[in-house]
Amino acid sequence: MSPSRWAVALLRASLVVLFAVLVLLQVFSLPGQFRHMAEQSPQDAHLRWPLTALSVYWVLCAQVVLVCTWRLLGLVRADRIFSRASLAWVDAVVGAVAAAWVVLAGVFLYAGVRSSGPGNLLLLFLLLVGLAVVGLVVLVLRALLRQATALRTDMDAVI
Repeated sequence: MSPSRWAVALLRASLVVLFAVLVLLQVFSLPGQFRHMAEQSPQDAHLRWPLTALSVYWVLCAQVVLVCTWRLLGLVRADRIFSRASLAWVDAVVGAVAAAWVVLAGVFLYAGVRSSGPGNLLLLFLLLVGLAVVGLVVLVLRALLRQATALRTDMDAVI
């Protein structure tokens, strides 16, 4: 088995484990955590459902990225990564990252209005910039994939 096949197999196994952990987080841990928070801090109980919804939404965005990565690995394995089909999956990754970023930007603005100290705002800003960097890197990689796909199509036409 070639090193790239091992890498694809190992990455797929990691994606399965990560997806399973995210499902457990989404279904059990996050709702339970925010229920516990509401019980321990009744003054913050009104935040239980909005925080649960936001957290589950961000986990869902991560799950979309994992599914798209799985599909892209299938295209790599079939030696069809340089095709138009791969661009659709990369577009879905860009969309999921953008959707998560937009909601995070809204949370950042809301927290900025209500915050009494810089600690949480700085953490949210760091997450906002980090997610923007991830999205921009994926956009650059999409452009490279598009160029490579065009080159492969041209080479296939010549041969």
